[in-house]
Amino acid sequence: MKVHILDDWFDTLRTLPSYARLQGHEVTVWTDHTEDIDTLARRLQEAEALVLFRERTLVTAALLDRLPGLKLISQRSVYPHVDVPACTANGVLLCSNMHSDTPSVAASELTFALMLASARQIPQQMASLRAGHWQMGVGQTLAGRRLGLYGYGRIAKQVAVYAQAFGIKVWWWGSDEGRARARADGAELAPTAPAFSPTAILSACMSA
Repeated sequence: MKVHILDDWFDTLRTLPSYARLQGHEVTVWTDHTEDIDTLARRLQEAEALVLFRERTLVTAALLDRLPGLKLISQRSVYPHVDVPACTANGVLLCSNMHSDTPSVAASELTFALMLASARQIPQQMASLRAGHWQMGVGQTLAGRRLGLYGYGRIAKQVAVYAQAFGIKVWWWGSDEGRARARADGAELAPTAPAFSPTAILSACMSA
C-alpha cells in the first residue's frame, strides 16, 4: 500500500515503535506543510492511505475528488479538518481513536506547565542558577487562587482538572451555549462578563 504521512514537521514518526507496522508498505513522509490544493493533489495522486498529524491539513471534498486511489485516512485526534461526508461519498474510510469529547491532554499539560513556570519563575530561577547565583525570588503559590477559563471545550476542561488538583478555584465564561453546558455540569460561572476580565480575576487572586 502507498502510504503518505503529512505534516511530520520534525520527522518523528520514523522514530516511533509503531512505525514498524508500516514495514512492507511504500511510505512517503512529508516534513513540510502546504495548503495549496493543486500541490496536495499532485503529491498525493498515488496515495492509497493518508496519515494525518492533528488538524494541520484540511482534507476537503475538492481534494478528495482528485485522489481516486485513496482508501484510508488515519489519525489520532478529532477531525474538524476532514470532510467526513466527502470521505463517505468517495469511499474513503476515516479512522481515529478519539471522539469530539476526548480530553486534549498534551495541550492541557503544556498550558498548565506554562502556568507553573510563570508562577514559580522557573526559567528565571534556572538562569540565575546557571549564572552561578542562588535563588532570585520566591515565586507565587497557585493553591487558593482563581483561574479564569474561556470556552468550555476539550482543552479548557482538562486544564480545569489539573487546576482543581492544585487547589485552584475555576471560573468559566464563553458563549451562551458554552456557559449552558458548563452550568449543566455544575461548573462555576463568573457572575458577569466584566467580572471575568483579567484585571478582575487578578484582583480576586490577590485578595484570596
